[in-house]
Amino acid sequence: MMAFWAVALVVAITIHEFSHTVVATGLGDTTAKCLGRLTLNPLKHLDPSGTAMILLAGFGWGKPVPVNPHRLAHGATGTSLVAAAGPISNLSVAFVLAIPIKVGILDYTGFGIYGISELINGGILNVFSILFTLIITLNLLLAVFNLIPLAPLDGSRILEGFIPRQHSASYARLQQYGPVILIGVIMLDYAVGLGILRTVLGPVIGGLTAIAIG
Repeated sequence: MMAFWAVALVVAITIHEFSHTVVATGLGDTTAKCLGRLTLNPLKHLDPSGTAMILLAGFGWGKPVPVNPHRLAHGATGTSLVAAAGPISNLSVAFVLAIPIKVGILDYTGFGIYGISELINGGILNVFSILFTLIITLNLLLAVFNLIPLAPLDGSRILEGFIPRQHSASYARLQQYGPVILIGVIMLDYAVGLGILRTVLGPVIGGLTAIAIG
C-alpha cells in the first residue's frame, strides 16, 4: 500500500507543478522552464518536506515553481492563472481516471490495508482499482487543500488577481501571516484533535469524489 500511495503522490505532485510551469511559460515567464521544471520528471518537482507531510499527515506540497510576475502577461490575472493551473490539473487527472470507475470497468475501493495475497487473489483489475482510487483521492486532496486562500498555497495567489488595486497592499500584508495561520491550524488539529481541516475540506473532497465516480 505504501508503494501504491507513493505512486499516487508522485503523479499528483508532478502534474500539479508541471502545470504551473506550462502556464507560466505560455504567459511569457520562462523562469521555471530555464530551471528545468518544464518536465514530467518527478525528481524536478518533489519537495522533501512537502512529500513527508503528505505521507504523514495526508496533505502537503511540491517544490514551489518560481514565477516572476513582472514577466507574465495580463498582470495580476496572469498570476492567478498560473496559480489556478495546479489545482485544475489535479481535478482534471482525478476526473479522467474516474471514468473507468464511473463506467463500471474498475471499482472504487476506498481506503483499506491490503496484503500481497489479497492483491494477487483479486486479480489485475483489483490492483488497478486500488491504485486509481488512491490517485483520484490524492489529486482531489491536493487540489482542494491548495485552494485554501492562505500563503504559500495556490488559493492565495488565485484570490490575489481579484483583489482591487487599492486593497492589494493590505492583502499582501495579511498574506505574510498565511504560513503562521496554516501551521497553527495544523498544530491545533493534531494537538487538540479539533479536525478543522478535515471538517472544512472533507465534505468538498467527498462531494467531488461522488461527482467524479458517479
